[in-house]
Amino acid sequence: MTRSSRRSFLKTSVLGSASIVGASGSIIESTQAQSMSKQSSIELKANEISQKLFSDDGLAIPIATKPTVSSLAKELDRTMVLGGGGEYYIAWYCGFFHGLYEAGLDMANMPEMVVGTSAGSYMGSSLLSGEFYRLRTEFDFFGKFPEIFSKMAPLATPNISQMRADKVNMSATDGSVETRRTIGAAALAADNKLNSDRIEKLAALLTGDSKTSWPPKRMYTTGIDCYTGERLVVGQQTAKKNNIALAHGAAASSSLPGVAGPTLLGQRYVMDGGICSNPAHVDLVAGSKRALVITLTDGVTGAILTTIPHPIAQNIKDVEATGTKVKWIVAGTPVGINLLDPKQIEGALRTGYGRAKVEASKIKEFWA
Repeated sequence: MTRSSRRSFLKTSVLGSASIVGASGSIIESTQAQSMSKQSSIELKANEISQKLFSDDGLAIPIATKPTVSSLAKELDRTMVLGGGGEYYIAWYCGFFHGLYEAGLDMANMPEMVVGTSAGSYMGSSLLSGEFYRLRTEFDFFGKFPEIFSKMAPLATPNISQMRADKVNMSATDGSVETRRTIGAAALAADNKLNSDRIEKLAALLTGDSKTSWPPKRMYTTGIDCYTGERLVVGQQTAKKNNIALAHGAAASSSLPGVAGPTLLGQRYVMDGGICSNPAHVDLVAGSKRALVITLTDGVTGAILTTIPHPIAQNIKDVEATGTKVKWIVAGTPVGINLLDPKQIEGALRTGYGRAKVEASKIKEFWA
């Protein structure tokens, strides 16, 4: 289905939502019938059609709403979760992991699994593909790198359709599937072409190029289906099945409504993975022995890119309830910062680098 036809269909139909019981017996969300009583016959039919057509792509993994062991992580020891936060946080991550490398921590090989969302999808993909190691050794890290980064991620004046998507996203008061679908409809209706092209180039810079194959290690990027509101997860197997390049997976995960994308993954248009109430998708590492979780905010204070409530502390408690030991690092941001402003890149690089000096020994101890 073309993007224009999907947009037209969105005007007349939305999918429902549901709950299903996972293997552990806990309730996990899906996209069927949370509000069946509100659905018209065409909505019910659309839901049936969508579920049938997309059931085999393997991308949809319901978000756990209760402590649930993840099938992706249950036999693993060290896992890592990298949350999102715009250009500022990509730069912070670059400085942070540059500092960890200097401290003797090879973060491309220590974690057995990495879950990346938005900015975290860029960083995780860059680490596991080996591209970040090349960048940090070939560039003047605090000189030329910020200049190149800034040129690829300029701050643009939004048009009306972008403003609508942004304002809808920043009006959300809950993370329900219905809310995600509404934001997704606005995202699909926004003219983001210029910004989207730049996002793809930035993804290629950090991950290699648009044809880079998925890392053999367990790298997962996340996103939200604009049409159904489902959580989508891309790993090596589903990337191969749906012909998704690494840079494309990272770009989709950072397709912020009104700024970039939506990005086509397989046959689904996808927006930023942070547009939900489990913004770092920590449930995907539940059941691993140890999980290092790094987020920009604590979910309550600091700069935000959506007003959907982010109960990160509770998300982490649910992971800990499965037996996983969690080390949570909150990066934090300066007051009043614009997370999308490339002028913040150089400062963010240095802030992340400085934070690495504080956290390196603690991470070594945690994963020893």
